[in-house]
Amino acid sequence: MNIAKSSYQKIISASLLRLRMRSPFFATLALFAKFIPTNRMLTAGTDGKDIYFNPDFLLSLPSSQQDGLLLHEVLHAALSHVLRRGVRDQERWNIAADIVVNGIIVQQGYFELPEGGIRDHNLEHLSVEEIYELLPQQQHQYCLSILDLLDGAEEKYDSLWQAKKAELESHWRNAMQQATTIARTTNQGKLPVGMAREIASLDSAQLNWRSYLWRYLVRTPTDYTEFDRRFIGRGLYLETLQGESVKVYIAIDTSGSINPQQLKMFLSEVNGILNSYPHLECELYYVDTDIYGPDQLNFDSNIPQPKGGGGTSFVPFFSKIAATWNGMTTGVCVYLTDGYGTFPDAPPEFSTLWVVTPGGLDLAQFPFGEAVRLIR
Repeated sequence: MNIAKSSYQKIISASLLRLRMRSPFFATLALFAKFIPTNRMLTAGTDGKDIYFNPDFLLSLPSSQQDGLLLHEVLHAALSHVLRRGVRDQERWNIAADIVVNGIIVQQGYFELPEGGIRDHNLEHLSVEEIYELLPQQQHQYCLSILDLLDGAEEKYDSLWQAKKAELESHWRNAMQQATTIARTTNQGKLPVGMAREIASLDSAQLNWRSYLWRYLVRTPTDYTEFDRRFIGRGLYLETLQGESVKVYIAIDTSGSINPQQLKMFLSEVNGILNSYPHLECELYYVDTDIYGPDQLNFDSNIPQPKGGGGTSFVPFFSKIAATWNGMTTGVCVYLTDGYGTFPDAPPEFSTLWVVTPGGLDLAQFPFGEAVRLIR
C-alpha cells in the first residue's frame, strides 16, 4: 500500500463532501459505512457492512469516478445485496446487482462509473432477483472484472451468520429510514431516481410468493369472520368458522408471450402448491384468450399437458369462476402470468393472488388482488 493514511482519508472525505452536496440521501447512507483501505482487492468491495477499497486504484481515478466507485459499494451494502444472494450463483448474482446499482448511479446525472462498469438499460429497472433470473436468457455476455460482493457462503447456515444477517438488516433499515427522512426535508420529498423502486423491492425480496399464499390458506379453527351465509336464510346469524375447507382456483397463462422455460416454472409451482398443502381442493385452468379446464387436482395428481398459445385475456378465467363459485366456500384464485393482457372491467368478489414472472408487468399496475413476483 503506497499511499499515506492522511492522503486516502482526504480522498474519502472529499468524496463524501461532494456526495453530501449532490445528494443528502446518498450521503446519509454513506455515513453508515466504514471505509477500509486494503491491498487485498484490486478495486473495491463490500461484505454487506463495510466498504473496502484499494487506495492506489482509488487515487488513479478522477474525482467523479471516485464518487461513483464508493457510491457503488455503499448501494450494494445498503440494498443488502450480500444478504439477499442466498444460495444463488455468486458471479451471476454480482452481475445482476451491478446492473441495478450502476443504473441508479448513472441516472442521477452527476456521477461517473469507472471504466468497465456493467450497464444494461433493458434490465436495470428490475429488482436484482428478477435480473438474476433473466440473465441466462440474454444473448450477450457481461464482463465482470471483479467480484465485489464479499460473501462467506460457507457460513450461511450457522447461528453466527444468522445473527450477523439480522444485525446488518437492522443497520441498513435504520440507514434507509434516516436517509429517506432527510431526502424528504431537503429535496421536496423526492428520493433519488430509482431508489423508491429499490426500497420497495428490498421489502418484497424477503418473502417467497408462497408466503403470501399462506395468508389465504392457513386459518386456525378459532378464526371467525362475518356471518355464515349458508344459515342466514334460516334466520340463523352464525359467524363463519374458517378452516373448514379452502378451494384454490389456479390459472396458468399459456398465451404466446409465455416461453417454455416460464411455463415449466409455472407447472413446478403448481406441484409445489399441491405438495405443500395436500388438504386443498384445487381446480386448474389453462388460459390464453380461451379457457381450458377445469382439472381437479390433489397432492398425487398428474398435471395435464398445457393448452393454449394465443393472445392473453384474464377475463375468461374470472368469468368462469364467478359463474361456478357458490359464494360460500372460502376460495382464492392464483393466477401465474407475465401480467400482459386484458383485465376484467370490475374486480371479482373472491381473493386473487397474481404470481408474476421476472420482468413481467409492474406489480403496481394490477388493478385488483395482490401481486407478487415469482422469484426462486
